[in-house]
Amino acid sequence: MKAKLTIGTRQSLLALWQSNHIAALLRKQYPECEVVLKKIVTKGDRILDVPLAQIGGKGLFTKEIEEDLLDGTIDLAVHSLKDMPTVLPEGLCLTAITERANVGDAFVSNKYGSFEELPLGSVVGTSSLRRKAQLLAKRPDLEIRDLRGNVDTRLRKLDEGLY
Repeated sequence: MKAKLTIGTRQSLLALWQSNHIAALLRKQYPECEVVLKKIVTKGDRILDVPLAQIGGKGLFTKEIEEDLLDGTIDLAVHSLKDMPTVLPEGLCLTAITERANVGDAFVSNKYGSFEELPLGSVVGTSSLRRKAQLLAKRPDLEIRDLRGNVDTRLRKLDEGLY
């Protein structure tokens, strides 16, 4: 075991929570090892005004981190599995998957308890083509707008009344 492990992570609150969780598990298992985080900005983090499907999909959140793995700047990376491309670059592999948390989607509103309670023609934000299709199958009256950004950015946009 190396004396120091560097974990590459995106800077969103969710990514930092996930990476800190893994770091804590590693520290507990290997108390002699120093575990540090390196925050990395990815193309997906920089381009927030274009739907994901138009700019290349899932690899947008991993490419820069993969480059740091390949050049040895970081030792490992922590990602949400949903952000992982189906084919990894040569020289990289998926080595561990943690226990899965709740798999359900979440409806978040400042005024309504469920999407069924939304008034006709309400604006709903999501960046997921799958969620858009599911919502419109149940509520074709809804206006679905692309909503990009990390969790804190999305909640801020909701608070600003954009969705």
